Amino acid sequence: LHSAVTRIQVQRPGFNYTFAHICILNNDKTCIVDDIVHVLEELKAARSSNRTNFAITYPITHLKDGREVYNGHQLGGVTVHSKDRVKSAEAIQLTYYLQAINSLNDMVAEKWESIFCDTVELFQKSNRKVKMYPFTSSSLKEDFQKTSRVSERYLITSLVLVVTLAILCCSMQDCVRSKPWLGLLGLLTVTLATLTAAGIINLTGGKYNSTFLGIPFVMLGHGLYGTFEMLSSWRKTREDQHVKERTAAVFADSMLSFSLTTAMYLVTFGIGASPFTNIEAARIFCCNSCIAIFFNYLYVLSFYGSSLVFTGYIENNYQHSIFCRKVPKPEVLQEKPAWYRFLLTARFSEDTDDSEETNTYESHLLVWFLKRYYCDWITNTYVKPFVVLFYLVYISFALMGYLQVSEGSDLSNIVATATRTIEYTTAQQKYFSNYSPVIGFYIYESIEYWNTSVQEDVLEYTKGFVRISWFESYLNYLRKLNISTGLPKKNFTDMLRNSFLKTPQFAHFSEDIIFSKKYNNEVDVVASRMFLVAKTVETKREELYDLLETLRKLSLTSKVKFIVFNPSFVYMDRYASSVGAPLQNSCISALFLLFFSAFLVADSLINVWLTLTVASVEFGVIGFMTLWKVELDCISVLCLIYGINYTIDNCAPLLSTFVLGKEFTRTKWVKNALEVHGVAILQSYLCYIVGLIPLAAVPSNLTRTLFRCLFLIALVTFFHCFAILPVILTFLPPSKKKRKEKKNPENREEIECVEMVDMDSTRVVDQITTV
Repeated sequence: LHSAVTRIQVQRPGFNYTFAHICILNNDKTCIVDDIVHVLEELKAARSSNRTNFAITYPITHLKDGREVYNGHQLGGVTVHSKDRVKSAEAIQLTYYLQAINSLNDMVAEKWESIFCDTVELFQKSNRKVKMYPFTSSSLKEDFQKTSRVSERYLITSLVLVVTLAILCCSMQDCVRSKPWLGLLGLLTVTLATLTAAGIINLTGGKYNSTFLGIPFVMLGHGLYGTFEMLSSWRKTREDQHVKERTAAVFADSMLSFSLTTAMYLVTFGIGASPFTNIEAARIFCCNSCIAIFFNYLYVLSFYGSSLVFTGYIENNYQHSIFCRKVPKPEVLQEKPAWYRFLLTARFSEDTDDSEETNTYESHLLVWFLKRYYCDWITNTYVKPFVVLFYLVYISFALMGYLQVSEGSDLSNIVATATRTIEYTTAQQKYFSNYSPVIGFYIYESIEYWNTSVQEDVLEYTKGFVRISWFESYLNYLRKLNISTGLPKKNFTDMLRNSFLKTPQFAHFSEDIIFSKKYNNEVDVVASRMFLVAKTVETKREELYDLLETLRKLSLTSKVKFIVFNPSFVYMDRYASSVGAPLQNSCISALFLLFFSAFLVADSLINVWLTLTVASVEFGVIGFMTLWKVELDCISVLCLIYGINYTIDNCAPLLSTFVLGKEFTRTKWVKNALEVHGVAILQSYLCYIVGLIPLAAVPSNLTRTLFRCLFLIALVTFFHCFAILPVILTFLPPSKKKRKEKKNPENREEIECVEMVDMDSTRVVDQITTV
């Protein structure tokens, strides 16, 4: 396999590039290859010459030239005899290092990587007993974007299901008052806003990534609820009013809350799109979401508002809601066939009594269900204790999950399932997790290496690690020569340069030491490096975080100034410090906005209840998300930001109606709030869940995380809107005791007194007329 890889050729005009032309070179001007390749070559030579005394030790072995090399990250699934001799190994990892010094070299290297994967797969077909998992620098990017391609048909299925259910949710048996077109146009409004945002991002040079798959669902939850809320407000208007008056009433009733929730979306996602967020994918997602939400607001005001006016005129003219044909009077319909009468069923205003005029929309299934059954059931005295008990169970399980929450650092969580990244990372985790990555230990100042106390300090810092160290090898070298390690500085340095580094088995350590010649020709070691490897447990990735933090704290307090580094630390550092930043910033901005808007709303108690509800929902989602094996990674954090806004979207109108209600009882106002806003919440929830279901079948870890988080957000919010809040609000503030209204001057009753004198008698008649 190694020979096949090194023979790969990349054809360019006038020249064929091989691995030798683009590899990274060592001091001998030969390609750097893994030490395990040299081990295998020596093993092959020993076998061909029938030598049986050649042995491989683990995790450090010796080559023929006497060099010590670390093979812990190159041999996996190792079984050892006594004295660390390798009996067998289940896996071998080979790494090839390519240059990227200019654009031509970079292009050739990229092509070489592509041919490399094809070569390995071809080699796999002819050697089926051996499993091979190729992985290149571009594999993660390709597999990350693959999620978009495998999601296409599932998203189309989702769109069809949402369109169907949105039309059904806006339909009713009355063919005049039914609004199926508004269901379709509401979804079209959301789609237009999403496409507009995508177009703007594209025109401004933005890069598409697979996290954008979540944006249509963000828009679906916010945009559809706004359109359904407007339709619900339309049903509350009087039919004898002009369309302009009815439309004005709809905008006055629903657009205030929709404007405030849109502002909340813009603030929370705006903070996520700010420079405070260090994860580029999260920042681009939040930026795109902000643009889409802003245009959705404009389109709801203009496009959907005009569509509502258009369907309003159709209704006022008693035209069919689908075919726009004039609906005949009942006496004319009697002469038509049954199917014709069924399609053109409508109630005319002259056939409706004044007492029934406000109930013309009650034939809608969801309105009828909430008003006739659910509102009475959820506020029943015998149901309330069970709801409270269920909420306590909910909090208990959420707390259990919250205490186990962990930050995700596994790259396989953001790619499609059947990909090279998944196969490679799974194999690596299985076979090569006994030891940590090789950690560079860099001493960046001139220290007294010849001083025995300094030597003890350095050895103490690296104690417990598997070490590949020039320093330790040099001290052992001196001891074998019966020379004290506490030599004078000049002797220590001269011995190091002229004897130790000239020995073939130690010559490679010359790359780990930087010498500097001073003005008096005195040579000093100004910097050096060693390599450390820690023993780890297969299932504990957190150990690497703990190891990194421990070494960092030690570097700040130690006498010897050093730093530790491994390329994986860059990702771990950035991820650990950044994964919670968007959520934290968005939560702070949401609380800030809720606090200051408390002085603007009619009753600050609305904001108090809203804050408590958001906290309860987010707490539950994080807890159940952890129990469902979803880690706190980039995708789940973006979903949690959306969860803040989704909760406010659905709960704010409900709480506002209840808190601002005067007179009557709490139970009466809970029922009223559910009747007024419950239908829109239920319609939005049904469409949202139906749209999410196909996402669960996408073969991608990214969409799996997306589905689980969004499903939990929708479910927990629905549970709060239709169970927790209606029950808790019936026995907690605000009080609904009757309050006598103070008579304002403009509402004062005017009384006219007229004295009428009877001329035939002495009686005076007082007639009092109230105006």
